[in-house]
Amino acid sequence: MSEPGSRCTVQVTVNGEVCREDVETRVHLADFLRHRVGLPGTHLGCEQGVCGMCTVLLDGVPVKSCIVLAAQADGHEVTTVESLGRGDQLDDLQAAFKDHHALQCGFCTPAFLLVSRSLAEEKPLSRPELREALSGVLCRCTGYSRIVDAVEDWLSAAGAAERNGHSA
Repeated sequence: MSEPGSRCTVQVTVNGEVCREDVETRVHLADFLRHRVGLPGTHLGCEQGVCGMCTVLLDGVPVKSCIVLAAQADGHEVTTVESLGRGDQLDDLQAAFKDHHALQCGFCTPAFLLVSRSLAEEKPLSRPELREALSGVLCRCTGYSRIVDAVEDWLSAAGAAERNGHSA
């Protein structure tokens, strides 16, 4: 257990950019990303690791950044929702969410996008497996069907593009 106020230096690659910061050892990754790196797309809900709103990818694996310390991410790669798309140009996954009307308030959308992105490397998933894979993020607006439709469509298109030698 670290002493209150103790500090450490962390070096994290966030969306391809190296970030080196001196932080308190108790700072959570979510707060580090939002307040030190300036990426507000990582949303905080319960701050107990239950709702999944703060999900980011740590070395490509979805983690709930409200229960991971910034110091634990030292030397690792973090991907946030800000890495998707370019300016006003949506990437294919974001476009699938738009096309399927898979969002309402948008608060959970960054987490769903990142969890979905991590599924691209998985074997093809059945619809129940896909629902299970997405179950770590809670949504109070949509009922999940359109989210599952969007991800299923995107994964199908990504798989077809890969089979045809194109990147999705």
